[in-house]
Amino acid sequence: MAKSVAEMLKDVPLFSSFNDKHLQAVAKTAKEMEFESGTTIVKEGDRSKVGFFLILEGQVEVRRGTKVVSRLGSGQFFGEMAVLDGQPRSADVVAVTPTKCLVLASWDIKGLITTYPDIAHEIIGELTRRLRQTSMALSE
Repeated sequence: MAKSVAEMLKDVPLFSSFNDKHLQAVAKTAKEMEFESGTTIVKEGDRSKVGFFLILEGQVEVRRGTKVVSRLGSGQFFGEMAVLDGQPRSADVVAVTPTKCLVLASWDIKGLITTYPDIAHEIIGELTRRLRQTSMALSE
């Protein structure tokens, strides 16, 4: 049986601590977008306000210049940092098969935080965990 969007979101580290109510709110707020094979979904250096993409179906490549950095498929995600900090994209992401994504823009996240302020605490907690993990890795 295929996972629901809320179940897929639960597997995303940024949303893993969210309760069911918050996961449902995120799932209802996000939009589905489809991309044909060969379409550049995000472009390195872009400052787009559409930030977070959860791949529902299909496969993408993350590319820096001509180098393929990684391949991502169903249940995986990209762009989570841009949705929060608005910084330029660090790589191109290109659909290599017809791809369907669940998309959250920065204003969607801001709206969710306004409606459910405790979501901000969950996001801060996850980002702090990542920062500590990175700091530990760098100090080893």
